[in-house]
Amino acid sequence: MGQCVTKCKNPTSSLGSKSGDKEGGSKSHHKKGGGSHKEEQNAPCSKAIGELSNGTKALEVTVETPVISAVIGEPHKDMGLDGDGLSMLRIEELFYCYKDEHEDAILEEGMEMFCIDLCVDPAEFRVLVLAWKFQAATMCKFTRKEFIDGCKAIKADSLEGICSSFPVMLLDAKGEENFKDLYRFTFQFGLDADEGQRSLQRDIAIALWHLVFTQNSPAILEHWLDFLSENPSSIRGISRDTWNMFLNFTQAIGPDLSNYSEEEAWPSLFDTFVEWELERRKKEEEQMAKEEEGRCTDSECSPTTDRLETEGSRGSQTWGGH
Repeated sequence: MGQCVTKCKNPTSSLGSKSGDKEGGSKSHHKKGGGSHKEEQNAPCSKAIGELSNGTKALEVTVETPVISAVIGEPHKDMGLDGDGLSMLRIEELFYCYKDEHEDAILEEGMEMFCIDLCVDPAEFRVLVLAWKFQAATMCKFTRKEFIDGCKAIKADSLEGICSSFPVMLLDAKGEENFKDLYRFTFQFGLDADEGQRSLQRDIAIALWHLVFTQNSPAILEHWLDFLSENPSSIRGISRDTWNMFLNFTQAIGPDLSNYSEEEAWPSLFDTFVEWELERRKKEEEQMAKEEEGRCTDSECSPTTDRLETEGSRGSQTWGGH
């Protein structure tokens, strides 16, 4: 799914693959599934038939190949259905289409092809929501359990079913409690588990804040992200506490920041941000005032002066006439 947020130099590019130039290992995750495997559907099994020297046929041997009807949602007989009418076999087959050749999981290349077949951009909000529904522990990876349990959770056993579930998933993500859960999930999802990270790199955090607030962006968000971008030396990482408290900040503090108090238990980084933002607004207001004054040029103001002088001379003549 593109370049993984936790690995690449451009963290906004994707949620799906850790490195665009990674070698070997998992070359062909898509060879047995996806929307471009019709040629395999035409031959679900192969028969090896030999002929003896006396002209009689040898024992017919049937070799079953993986059934890929589940990929595009076609019906298949003898599929065990669960209580929701989902076929566990089709879910297993869908997982098999993208899994790594050496590990029982869908990894970078498989995730990229999975996104392509779902017709979604790896960097978009829907991919994050899908990972949340699947409760993926690591970015760029779906384990077998995560994939199967995730499909069951969204009640889908095919690509078509997953696609049709996106509107419902996006609606679920708008709920207050659900969004809080998604928001906290996003922090954990962004950590690099291989390196044992406990805080998000600044650039990663900025990218994930942009992403998680896709559907409902708070008024202060862009100024907060500008603050983080403009102070790289003093802000190296974002802790879990800072990440979680920012959501509370957006809900409790008004856009004008007038009800913010340093006496409350906010992270110290928020104190610095509020001071920086209020100073920025002050400078912006002063600049606007100067620009407003500059609009009244001599050429624009002179007609008013001439008019007053003319009216004054007329008044003198009138009084003098009496």
